[in-house]
Amino acid sequence: MHPPKHETFDLAARTNTDPKGFVRAVDVYTVTPWGLYMARPTPGRAQFHYLESWLLPTFGIRASIFHWNPGHEREQDFYLDVAEITVDADGNWNTVDHYIDLVVHTGERTELVDVDELLEAHRMGLVTPETAELAIRNTAAAVAGLAANGHDLHAWMGCNGIELSWR
Repeated sequence: MHPPKHETFDLAARTNTDPKGFVRAVDVYTVTPWGLYMARPTPGRAQFHYLESWLLPTFGIRASIFHWNPGHEREQDFYLDVAEITVDADGNWNTVDHYIDLVVHTGERTELVDVDELLEAHRMGLVTPETAELAIRNTAAAVAGLAANGHDLHAWMGCNGIELSWR
């Protein structure tokens, strides 16, 4: 089991430092009252060539769209990472992944994945009871919000006065 993954979004340098420490150039950063939008290429990734993400601190989620390479397509509309999202004194955005993910199939269903990873991380002392509880609360709120809005991320965010736009 790995420790929680940390990621940094440096707006001034227009970079994204991934959990393995690789610094990636970012094409677009957009800050809004509700979060941060990022769009960047993903060099060296076999599965996908481009990534778009919204960091939504109020909800404790990172919503992403992967632009798949041929032969690696997945039937999903959005991938949501449950995470702690903060902004530091330098204006950098930071995420700490809370293991649980949601796969949204708009209008159909939302899949809950990797709950076992959160439980194992907690058992091993990699996350505190408070962090595990926060992850579960954010997950439950996201699943409820998505289900109440037809498993539609845009509809759920719209009910909260948030308009997500993508490239």
